[in-house]
Amino acid sequence: MTIEVRVPQLPESVADATLVSWHKKPGDAVARDENLVDLETDKVVLEVPAPLAGVLTEIRLQDGTTVTSGQVIAVIDDSPAAALTTPTPGASAPAVVSASNGATTTAGHAVAAAGAAPPAGKLSPAAKRVVEENKVDPKSVSGSGRDGRVSKSDVVNYLSAKDVPTPEPVAAPAIPGAASSARAARAEQHVPMTRLRARIAERMVQAQATQALLTSFNEVDLKAVNELRARYKDQFEKQYGVKLGFMSFFTKACVEALKKFPAVNASVEANDIVYHEYFDIGVAVSTERGLIVPVLRDADQMSFAGIEKSIATFAGRARAGSITIEELTGGTFTITNGGTFGSLLSTPIVNAPQSAILGMHKIQDRPVVVDGQVVVRPMMYLALTYDHRIIDGREAVQFLVTVKQCLEDPARMVLSI
Repeated sequence: MTIEVRVPQLPESVADATLVSWHKKPGDAVARDENLVDLETDKVVLEVPAPLAGVLTEIRLQDGTTVTSGQVIAVIDDSPAAALTTPTPGASAPAVVSASNGATTTAGHAVAAAGAAPPAGKLSPAAKRVVEENKVDPKSVSGSGRDGRVSKSDVVNYLSAKDVPTPEPVAAPAIPGAASSARAARAEQHVPMTRLRARIAERMVQAQATQALLTSFNEVDLKAVNELRARYKDQFEKQYGVKLGFMSFFTKACVEALKKFPAVNASVEANDIVYHEYFDIGVAVSTERGLIVPVLRDADQMSFAGIEKSIATFAGRARAGSITIEELTGGTFTITNGGTFGSLLSTPIVNAPQSAILGMHKIQDRPVVVDGQVVVRPMMYLALTYDHRIIDGREAVQFLVTVKQCLEDPARMVLSI
């Protein structure tokens, strides 16, 4: 008996998806619930599991095809006879496009310009491109992802460890009026944006075009937070099973500031200002596919441990590609931490339709004046980008001052003062 494999029901806010990478080819045996293909939406990657065990007899749509809910993409035969049948030459197979020259071949005999194409089942799309570009045998790269999946960073680390010497370029003789051969040999690569990257680009441009964005700055002395973390970090981790980081402090401080200045927690809808009487805080997470923002629902009701656990879980699932659309939508305010990458100062862009975003930055020891004395303190610059249509400069500055006060005197967050 043959069973059609269909695109699962997509989330309500998602109209379509793109077939990213088939993990099987015609003639392969599949187990029930085994992932057949990845579907990329604007925000997350979804897996399509096999509805039953059998043999994948037909793949109807190739990598890169845009699909909608319920569309038939493959056929599985679960009869005993199917297991003895091998696909005939020329049978339907997904096309593989070489990133280097655009050549297309069948999945069973794919040969990229740089050598044999890597098996799609163990490589992320980004890793596949790096493998093809650098002529790497994918079997020699150890995957750190789920089920041994190889990520782009795995391939980059492999290349760094291998440290293959690059041949010295040979200078061509100068010919008057002729272009240099070195310049002529320079190559370019045109790679289509992923759906996530295209969506990020669209939202950033939309925010810049529709909001009156302005950024205000302040700085915070994190000595008290550092001392508190140092005093209780071991006990905290032992009791809750998670490290006491900075994000829980900043989340709590932002919630206290949002309570005092509700316009910062609001959004614009047509000619109305929508004041949200709840605090759903988005926390920006960097992944291989791009920046995504999981949301901490009702952050005002969460403990420090609950915040740290949720952020750690979100970060792990985001990088594994298992986070859901629902977990990425509906935030009222966002926090982004460029300091993890060494950023000293930046102006973040608002995550529309929200009206403000707080940017954290690198903690750096700097001399400051405290009670008339010059002392060295762990300082961080804070940046608040906000929609000036509904948030005045006074409110933005006082919001930052409140965050600063809460972090420099953490007891304020316990006492809500």
